[in-house]
Amino acid sequence: MTVTGPGNAPDAPHVVDVVALGESMVTFLPTRPGRLADVPSFDRGIGGAESNTACALAAAGHTTRWVSRVGADGFGDHLLETIADHGVDVSYVRRDPDRPTGVYFRTAGDRAGDTHEVAYYRAGSAASAMSVTGVDLDAAGAGRVLHLSGITAALSDGCLALLRHLTAPRPGRPLISFDVNHRPGLWRDGPGPEVLLELARGADIVFVGEDEAESAWGIDGGPSSIRAALPEPDILVVKQGARRAVAFGRTAGGRAARGHGGPPVRAEPGAGKDGHGGTPPAPVRAPRPAATAPALDVDVVATTGAGDAFAAGFLSATLRGLPLRTRLRHGHLTAAAALTAPGDLAAPPARALADRLAALDDTAWGRLRLGPGWTHADQGPEEEVRTP
Repeated sequence: MTVTGPGNAPDAPHVVDVVALGESMVTFLPTRPGRLADVPSFDRGIGGAESNTACALAAAGHTTRWVSRVGADGFGDHLLETIADHGVDVSYVRRDPDRPTGVYFRTAGDRAGDTHEVAYYRAGSAASAMSVTGVDLDAAGAGRVLHLSGITAALSDGCLALLRHLTAPRPGRPLISFDVNHRPGLWRDGPGPEVLLELARGADIVFVGEDEAESAWGIDGGPSSIRAALPEPDILVVKQGARRAVAFGRTAGGRAARGHGGPPVRAEPGAGKDGHGGTPPAPVRAPRPAATAPALDVDVVATTGAGDAFAAGFLSATLRGLPLRTRLRHGHLTAAAALTAPGDLAAPPARALADRLAALDDTAWGRLRLGPGWTHADQGPEEEVRTP
């Protein structure tokens, strides 16, 4: 794809496969383990849930666009240049002369550790000034899929109003993909859980972790309980950590099938009730997943960006019209690429390799063990991507 340089956006945005809207920041990664107070130097990278997904989709061969705001500073230059280098259209990112680009520092290793530290410097950032009038809505809407996350809603009142506008039902809107991304620290005492549930109910495809649903909404009965509380999306993907992911589909008559834009969504046997918004009829029995895919056995290097990569793999397969179980497997494979590499961004496996692995029978899928460098394996027998 051709990427138009920042500040030189064409008058009428061309339609791309996926538009991702949200904040990206410059990330400073320590050159050695230790407390932030003790680390003498850092390597520069980038981080942002939505742009991570856009970059992975671009690497998988899709046309993508990132819509956001960055400061008129060197860090903003770095974000635009780096994301554009990944094949993403950044020509509709606005530069803010008064607000800085957000940055953050973190310690080495996995975010799950008790000693892990993250220091954010994003208050008053350029991205927090995103609003209905502060971004290019035409560019945001010119995609088969518009990918959003709950992080954006927490940045400011203007950002929340923007997400409410984008997820509101209207004829011809893109297929809305929404990653809940519950970050309690961003909401402090605000109405985060209620807002995230509201936005998820307006989306067509929703990604949520089982642990997120419990911490945000107090739902502890598993995926079927989450679907019962969130019946509106055409597709609900519940991630159960290192165990598996499940997807709930919608029968014919769901939002996408009724002409709300976006790629076609297969009519899978699922549990969602028909209807757009409002209170659904009480279910007679607990909703059952339409598809399930066990997670892969992975030698984890870092978990950063794995959720964003999963969304990218699933959306890539969705754009190709693949069945729900295959979409879940592509999500796992793209997440495995992120889990076996440092930093927020990792190139996904080549499409031919991903297709071959996603097509394995259940026994062969369960035998896969993936380690660093597996995405560069030759496209031979499946054992070639197993670590010794």
